Amino acid sequence: MAKGRVVLGMSGGVDSSVAAWLLKQQGYEVIGLFMKNWEDDDDDEYCSTRQDWIDAVSVADVIGVDIEAVNFASEYKDRVFAEFLREYEAGRTPNPDVLCNAEIKFKSFLDHAMKLGADKIATGHYARVRESLDHQGRFELLKAVDASKDQSYFLHRLNQSQLSHTLFPLGEIHKTEIRQIAAELKLPNARKKDSTGICFIGERPFREFLNRYLSFKPGPMQTPNGEVVGEHVGLSFYTLGQRKGIGLGGSKQHRDKDGHHEAWYVARKDVANNILYVVQGHDHPWLLSSKLSAAQVSWVAGSAPAQGNLSAKTRYRQADMPCHQHTLEDGSFELQFPQPQWAVTPGQSAVLYEGDVCLGGGIIDAAGSAD
Repeated sequence: MAKGRVVLGMSGGVDSSVAAWLLKQQGYEVIGLFMKNWEDDDDDEYCSTRQDWIDAVSVADVIGVDIEAVNFASEYKDRVFAEFLREYEAGRTPNPDVLCNAEIKFKSFLDHAMKLGADKIATGHYARVRESLDHQGRFELLKAVDASKDQSYFLHRLNQSQLSHTLFPLGEIHKTEIRQIAAELKLPNARKKDSTGICFIGERPFREFLNRYLSFKPGPMQTPNGEVVGEHVGLSFYTLGQRKGIGLGGSKQHRDKDGHHEAWYVARKDVANNILYVVQGHDHPWLLSSKLSAAQVSWVAGSAPAQGNLSAKTRYRQADMPCHQHTLEDGSFELQFPQPQWAVTPGQSAVLYEGDVCLGGGIIDAAGSAD
């Protein structure tokens, strides 16, 4: 007898495919659900939706599970893409994957799965969920065992209700083992490359994509002392800490200790005056921040952790950094870092951890200089 019905998000990728097999091996009745979240140009060279659906159906056939497709494109456009554009228009750099998980994969998807009679939902994310050790009926979001693939950063906005209904079959397994299982099962997508980038953009040129939705105004590129060194093509096309694609070479008056031209980096944006500030040198003071403030806060436990020392990530591919967290009366929080952080970017998420436990986080509003 099956342990219960699990509706699993199947993307056509190897991770969710192996997750389906693992759940079936564990005794669950598994139903695959393929989500279509973008349809503006799903027939062009950058969108792989059609092939992904074929792969998902082929895998479901091999494993022996039912699969259906559901279209969340309207919800995605209203709840995720509209916010994505608003953030770029404001000169910030959003992380749509965080919003997509909270609004689509664990809200619209969860609601749909419950209508299908699901006891639980599951995804191919690398993370873990467990009942809290204090036996108070709370659920905790934990990092994956495979630290190099951990995706808890993108899941930090999940709440108690969502976590109580969620399974992460890959949380205890390393990616190399996933590939090995897929090969042994002779899954048709066993060698398929992992998807990269934002789902609706794919591999397309980013500037070209944004140009279709936003209007941009060129303006001056300035150094901290006000020297104009070039022209930017629109503030939204740049992110703090960016080095490539700025269009500036080395400057003769700025050399490192070995006499080499120092690279240029995007350091700040003045949206009101349409100025892009650039600096030379990776460790320029304008690129370092010892504090930040964050809003649009979400805590996994439903309430803020006690003020004190924790660790945080200010971007996905970053080691946990020690910090002191302080929650303000309006619900936002501030972080202080003993060691200055590099290129802290408004619009990105600051995610807090206590060991392997992901506590939640917020959207970075502003960062304070370390100087």
